[in-house]
Amino acid sequence: MKSDNWILKVFIFTFFITLIVSGMSNYISNNSSLLVIIIITILITSIGIIFDMIGTSILTANEANFHSMASYKVKGSKESIKLIKKKSTIANFCNDVVGDICGIVSGSMGAIISLNLANLLKIDNTITALITASIISSITIVGKALGKKYATRKSDNIILLVGRLLNIFKKERK
Repeated sequence: MKSDNWILKVFIFTFFITLIVSGMSNYISNNSSLLVIIIITILITSIGIIFDMIGTSILTANEANFHSMASYKVKGSKESIKLIKKKSTIANFCNDVVGDICGIVSGSMGAIISLNLANLLKIDNTITALITASIISSITIVGKALGKKYATRKSDNIILLVGRLLNIFKKERK
């Protein structure tokens, strides 16, 4: 039952986050220049790559190192331990939920870019669509591959950085 509850939460969360991100990106793309649309697409793709790195790092991070850091009161170490204790959930969220949302949104942004390029260059949209999709997927795949390589080598550093960010936000809420 508990796993079914998690699946329902992920479905609802993904639905609304995708709705918001897609809505915002579509609104911006309808009211912006081609350059702004390209920058937003790069930003969304980068977010997907960063979250993929976090998801990979959480699976390879060494919890014992963070307990040691916590004993020395290193900021973010306690938050990192909490993340590591939920590593399968965090990895799923980072790699699958955020990663897939970013992939879908960057793909739809690519379609908008290709239409704008076709109109600007006065060429067939098939050509611009193929080139745009190829560029976005290549950047995403290479970015994630390089990110995974880095994440497995520096997993503790990455998770500590995430823990420190969470620590900052935790203090601001008080």
